[in-house]
Amino acid sequence: MKLEHTETLEKISVKRQQERLQEIVLYNDDVNTFDWVIESLVDVCEHSAEQAEQCSIIIHYKGKCSVKSGTFKELEPRCKNLLERGLSAEIY
Repeated sequence: MKLEHTETLEKISVKRQQERLQEIVLYNDDVNTFDWVIESLVDVCEHSAEQAEQCSIIIHYKGKCSVKSGTFKELEPRCKNLLERGLSAEIY
């Protein structure tokens, strides 16, 4: 009985590994404020305030930052929401 359970878990694990993980990349712009970017990351990407602040600083100085990873299906609605908020984002 334990062997069947182990085999099933291994199949599930392999299937999850085969799903291609992608990232939402958020870009710097001259329009949105730090506060708006932080608020958006907390609301849309479920970041902590500290994590969102760190990402906003990276975006400001580096020009972009990966803000969320997952499958395309998971990321698409979040990316759309960021775009609707006036932020510049893409899924890679």
